[in-house]
Amino acid sequence: MEFRVKTIEKDLNYLKQISKEVDFKDKNYKQEIEILAEYSRTKKLLAIAAIQLGIPKRMIYIRNTDLKNIGEESIDESRILINPVIISRKGKTKYWEACASCLDNMGLVTRPYEIVIEYQDIDENKKIEIFTGFEATVLSHEYDHLNGILHIDIAEQILNMPQEERKKFRENHPYEIISKDCIFEEA
Repeated sequence: MEFRVKTIEKDLNYLKQISKEVDFKDKNYKQEIEILAEYSRTKKLLAIAAIQLGIPKRMIYIRNTDLKNIGEESIDESRILINPVIISRKGKTKYWEACASCLDNMGLVTRPYEIVIEYQDIDENKKIEIFTGFEATVLSHEYDHLNGILHIDIAEQILNMPQEERKKFRENHPYEIISKDCIFEEA
């Protein structure tokens, strides 16, 4: 199947909507998860929110959240978070984030070092999980998509830079942990 990621160039209003909760009675959600999985594997993404592929439902597909393995084809720690809710945040990090939906726009974003998320798995089981470091950054980014927020909306600074240049730029501007336990205050 061929899917086109929604972008700020063509689909800004679509991306700004708030995603709806997944209704487990609607069995299409399993097929939609397969769409997210296939697209993530094909494009070698870290993660993707369903809305980015035209599925305005509260689902985040995680493929690889290890900072050391960005872009690695063989790394696939995939899982799905359905109807996620962040129940707590702490700490503070900064990272030059990029996004398939935001094209070459990279932004310096402050995120929590640790988040606690309550979500459901594919079988409707409730889970509560703690995510730290870069994984918390990735999940916070995708969670914002579910609420119609793009990283460029909350970035301190935005640069327009193609992917190859971003890789070099990040060598001199790496992921920064400012605090692991301070109170996180949203921008």
